[in-house]
Amino acid sequence: MLMRLIFIFLLALVPFHHNAAVEAIEVSELRKLAAKNNVTCILVFGDSSVDPGNNNHISTINKADYLPYGMDLPNSQPTGRFSNGKLATDFIAEALGYVNLTRGFLDPQINKVDMLHGISFASAASGYDDLTANLSNAMTLAKQREYLGHYEIHLRQMVGAEKAKETMKNALYIISMGTNDFLQNYFVELVRSKQYTVEQYQNFLIHSLFTHVKLARISLFNQILLFSIGTSKRIIHGQGARRIAVVGVPPLGCEPLLRTIRDDETKCDDDLNKVAFSFNLKIKRELQALKRLFGIKASYIDIYSIILEAVQNPHKFGFTETSKGCCGTGTTEYGETCKGLKACADRTKFVFWDAVHPSEKMYKIMADEALKAINVDLLD
Repeated sequence: MLMRLIFIFLLALVPFHHNAAVEAIEVSELRKLAAKNNVTCILVFGDSSVDPGNNNHISTINKADYLPYGMDLPNSQPTGRFSNGKLATDFIAEALGYVNLTRGFLDPQINKVDMLHGISFASAASGYDDLTANLSNAMTLAKQREYLGHYEIHLRQMVGAEKAKETMKNALYIISMGTNDFLQNYFVELVRSKQYTVEQYQNFLIHSLFTHVKLARISLFNQILLFSIGTSKRIIHGQGARRIAVVGVPPLGCEPLLRTIRDDETKCDDDLNKVAFSFNLKIKRELQALKRLFGIKASYIDIYSIILEAVQNPHKFGFTETSKGCCGTGTTEYGETCKGLKACADRTKFVFWDAVHPSEKMYKIMADEALKAINVDLLD
């Protein structure tokens, strides 16, 4: 189960303005703050937005271990990241002084340094709804939580119980998913759409997210974190710092694939964006309740607004293409359909890498926004 803490970036819905007056976060200051607050590492849960290659090692077609994916990584080596280069979590880990690239827990090359500083349990095509992951044979959030338990065991064997306890207690937990629940499940498959209205499904996902935090095995070293969402009684037991950052969903209607399906490359699908917007507000509201009721440090990282701003005002960020991805035609290709295709010459001009996922440059912009929120909410 998702164990004790979760977190990382995501969205608020008011149009975000990338204000130049907002000073860039000094990496050296961030690292000092992280050290001062004894932040030990990042532990990541989610979907393809934060999967560094776990899906390479499970039986699923949702992989990205082939070119042109990874073409801007060292030696143009595809790792399983759904990007031309790094993911936002890689930039976050690097900025905090941990590792340049987070490792997937299923990576056979994983080593002690990786285990101590940055691990991702994420699986491309996963979601808060187990049905979403099962449709693509991805790892459910429950399975990712199970691997966190295995991680704890390995960590204790490597560094001893006390060091492992401190590492996990002071980790920065990150979760980033939700897109597949809507785009590959609710609006495509018939099961959930017959069971729930959009708002009811949003509430179902919110309940799932926070129940994973609640049930967990939150007995990490006999410390229990328990909270019940959607009931009048919410209880938390346990000791130690808790830092939570949740990443919600991006503006779904702006993805090139959705524009192609709508046969309108000139603008985003407002209806889908409204679904994303309202879902993100629900996440933000629950996180605020956690902070207010339990004093937990929680960060809601708004990627919805920064992506929407990049799409609507691309020149502000140095982009020239917002309606197409860089791989193939940029209109429909992602994952296996992108395999072996040619990519654009200058990836830094594209908001999207393929028809679904952001480019490395966009991930860097998202990471910068996440670090600002982490600096204010989690390290002050």
